[in-house]
Amino acid sequence: MPELSLPAQLTAELAAIYQILQEEYERTAAQIPLTCSGCPDNCCDSWFYHHTYSEWAYLWQGLRLLEEQVLEQIVLRAKEYVQQSRDQLASGQRPQLLCPLNENGLCALYQHRLLVCRMHGVPALLTRPDGQSLRFPGCFRCQKIVQDTYSQEDAAPAMDRTKIFFRLAEVENQLLSGKRQLFPKVKKTIAEMIVQGPPLIAEPFSSS
Repeated sequence: MPELSLPAQLTAELAAIYQILQEEYERTAAQIPLTCSGCPDNCCDSWFYHHTYSEWAYLWQGLRLLEEQVLEQIVLRAKEYVQQSRDQLASGQRPQLLCPLNENGLCALYQHRLLVCRMHGVPALLTRPDGQSLRFPGCFRCQKIVQDTYSQEDAAPAMDRTKIFFRLAEVENQLLSGKRQLFPKVKKTIAEMIVQGPPLIAEPFSSS
């Protein structure tokens, strides 16, 4: 199967989405106020799934920019992560493992980190297509600040993810030629995306 590569215009659109996200994140964090400085935790051991072919392809754009030896070490760590996470899930635990991209406490692929990595921390809002509104409380440090500062949780500033998610969904739809609903769904950790290699163009499900 051929590789599903991200065209230049969609790469640029993803970069624009990430820039908006960064600005919204910084604005919300400053209002709370929240800073990562001196935090005893490391968000890189949080358990996240990622759900788009476009970000999977974008991740591999970044991986290919790394030196070969660095990439080989990341792949080895990713394989260990996948095995350990499967073992923990099988025993009923929620995995808490350091992301294979983490190098001495820093992301080796910082400029190509994915949406969930970029938004984790501050409170957030999301309005689903069915109209249901969801609120996410942010990281443990943020939740402590909100608890100490605001009379109610929903009184704290929050970043609205809705438009950002809609724009990402449009990138995904364009990448899959308007047939997004016909392709197998993505639900993978970064480690799984690394181990499995770049996304491939699979045959879409039949619409009949």
